[in-house]
Amino acid sequence: MYHTLYLPKDWRPGKSYPVLIEYAGNGPYRNSFGDVSTGKPEDSKMGFGISGGKGFIWVCLPYLNNAGTKNMTQWWGNTPQHDARPTVEYCKKTVPWICKQYGGDPKRVVLCGFSRGAIACNYIGLHDDAIAKLWRAFIPYAHYDGVNERWGYPGADRASAKKRLHRLGNRPQFICQENTTGRTSLAVTRAYLKTTDFSGSFTFQSTGFRNHNDAWLLRPGPARAALRQWLNTALSD
Repeated sequence: MYHTLYLPKDWRPGKSYPVLIEYAGNGPYRNSFGDVSTGKPEDSKMGFGISGGKGFIWVCLPYLNNAGTKNMTQWWGNTPQHDARPTVEYCKKTVPWICKQYGGDPKRVVLCGFSRGAIACNYIGLHDDAIAKLWRAFIPYAHYDGVNERWGYPGADRASAKKRLHRLGNRPQFICQENTTGRTSLAVTRAYLKTTDFSGSFTFQSTGFRNHNDAWLLRPGPARAALRQWLNTALSD
């Protein structure tokens, strides 16, 4: 089992940096537009696209099997149990260690993820009270915990998702999605959150692309500019 770590171009020993913790999408995945996801930490792009490779420590964490001994490229845990606890515990141990070892600021740790990783922002990141305390802000891209109850893992139902959502408190989320329709669209996500009776700090943003991949963040554009401005504000408040 392993995770990936990127130290920014301006990293110096003894300095303090905000931290981007990322979770990858499911893999192997390929669609008709040529979008690809391997499900592996080393192929993730969000953290680099968000930061531009400077000013942030960027870490992509793994999802682990039920035994906590191997990275998983599909969901977390093994079918049918999909035990999330090893993934949660790995995160709770690794994030403080990264901060201590490399100068990460524990008060400015942001959780982000693509597709499966977007769901993980709440499913893993708000799984219990202890892990929920790690985060300053959240960036789920392409899916959202509780919107689709058909994924097939335990706790995919909306009642369970709402319990996790209440651990968010007043911390901000930048919820972004590719241009799409159907049961996981941005409009459906917004409508779902209205049904929760939870008045969170939510920002909704379309990427402007049809593609279901995280490479849009490597390109200049209005959505990336809006995200970077939002993040600057979230870390300054």
